[in-house]
Amino acid sequence: MCGIVGYVGGKDAVPVLFEGLQRLEYRGYDSAGVAVITRGDLKVHKRAGRVDGLIATAPKRLRGSVGIGHTRWATHGKPTDANAHPHVDSAHAIAVVHNGIIENALELRATVLADAVFTSETDTEVLAHLIAAQPEKELEEAVRAALLLVEGAYGIAVIDLRQPDRIVVARNGSPVLLGIGKGEHFVASDASALVRHTDQVVYLDDREMAVLEADGFRTFTLDAEPTEKRPTTAPVSKTAYDKAGHADYMHKEIHEQPVAVERALSGRLNRRFATAHLGGIELTPRDVLALRRIKVLGCGSAFYAGLAGACLIESLTRIPADAETASEFRYRNPVIEPATLYIAISQSGETFDTLAAVQEIKRKGGSVLGVVNTPGSTVARECGSGIYLHAGPEVSVTSTKTFTSTVVAFALLALHLGRIRDVGPADGGRLVRALEALPGQIAEILAGEDAIAETAKSLAAASSAFYVGRVRGYHVALEGAQKLKEISYIHAEAYPAAELKHGPLALVSESIPTVVIVPDDHMLDKNMATVAEIRARSGPVVVVTNSPLSVPGVDATLSVPTTEPELQPILLGIPLQLLAYHAALALGRDIDKPRNLAKSVTVE
Repeated sequence: MCGIVGYVGGKDAVPVLFEGLQRLEYRGYDSAGVAVITRGDLKVHKRAGRVDGLIATAPKRLRGSVGIGHTRWATHGKPTDANAHPHVDSAHAIAVVHNGIIENALELRATVLADAVFTSETDTEVLAHLIAAQPEKELEEAVRAALLLVEGAYGIAVIDLRQPDRIVVARNGSPVLLGIGKGEHFVASDASALVRHTDQVVYLDDREMAVLEADGFRTFTLDAEPTEKRPTTAPVSKTAYDKAGHADYMHKEIHEQPVAVERALSGRLNRRFATAHLGGIELTPRDVLALRRIKVLGCGSAFYAGLAGACLIESLTRIPADAETASEFRYRNPVIEPATLYIAISQSGETFDTLAAVQEIKRKGGSVLGVVNTPGSTVARECGSGIYLHAGPEVSVTSTKTFTSTVVAFALLALHLGRIRDVGPADGGRLVRALEALPGQIAEILAGEDAIAETAKSLAAASSAFYVGRVRGYHVALEGAQKLKEISYIHAEAYPAAELKHGPLALVSESIPTVVIVPDDHMLDKNMATVAEIRARSGPVVVVTNSPLSVPGVDATLSVPTTEPELQPILLGIPLQLLAYHAALALGRDIDKPRNLAKSVTVE
């Protein structure tokens, strides 16, 4: 949450910074700002609001060959001009941009910096004053000394008027990468900020720093030990961040799902042996047979995908499997069992809570597989092995194609593990064929978008909604409710359908619609009874189903193609994305940038 970009080289830094901030805005859009060194002066331009407003109000003479920029998601202090980054010291010589949280900021303000004059409510300003308090040191040494005093997570970039040829950067728990060019270098919190300038990047590790100059860079640890870093090629393209004619990124990414799923499956299905091949999984058949439990960890939509994934794994492997929110996991001092496989899900690969859970498991001797969409990300590197989604960059804050691709990845993993254990070749072949059919079936659902958009209008008129389902359908309901509240701001709750009569049914009325997930499976009759319960109390009902049976008396039925029972959640979730999208569109919401949210949650 929050984005960093920086440039040092022979051209004007300001256009590079502005373009980078526009590409990073999905990571935070409460406020934005830039600082550049020009003609012996440190120029800072920042303001609350979106990056477009920052650019529109920029002074015409704002230019310089060294600069840093930031787009913010507020943690300490409201989104105001004063709280926007960059932050400077009292002498207006040092500028800092920062992602993360300095946990002992108040303590440092009251002790080490008791005489400093602060102009913001932020924790970040502490860094500027700490660095400035050591004017006798080279910038990198002053930054290093300051960081040894702070506690918490950070990704920072610093410039100093007295040493105007460099940027000093550091990371601990918040992503920072270097962009390598010819006669110029860049820094960013995400490779998306750099795609038009370079695809050669260096990823910093925790407690690592770097000094960037126009003609080179060097890296070292927070303990001043040199490190060796070689550039790698970032797997992003210039066109991946275009809207391609769609009104917004969410709509584009919903419609990219047939291709995203096809990529997730590519080269991974083995018809001959009716199984899935996953090159990143370092588990021998002996390892798989020794497993006694599987635990899946994730946050938000990743957690809901993990619930669906755990259900898939348990049903196919007969290994007990469950999912838990990564944000709570390490705080309950979990027992890490040697015969348990842990799986961490993070679309960005930088989710702080998920990363912390991975580190806790490894610290206690456990093994973790990563399911991520971003090669080279911190979670991917910490896990060492796992599954890449290959969904392509996802810009909209609301997860769509990465959610679907994650469930597909779990289907592949479940098939791979299941064929080693209890799944026979006939069932394996059945699932391989069903997986191969998914891209075309998703495209078929998307072709019916107009009908779903009409149904969404009734949801847009409601102030609250229920989503219910049973077993696999419940996981779909959870994600559907999440989507609706994220982007339309309509209150939505998901429940197991059988739980309606244990409390929530008291709220069912003609003003609160219920979306009922009705898979064509052994629970069909029970789901029909749930629909009848709601209709008996005059509650509007939208049914999402792959059953050929018609459901009488409901307000709308959204049908998806038939697939194997294990894969039904993948298809049943697609209409719910479009329902939320078109409800938000009808209400005039900022779909790609929902209020109070950001794409990559890199703070606790």
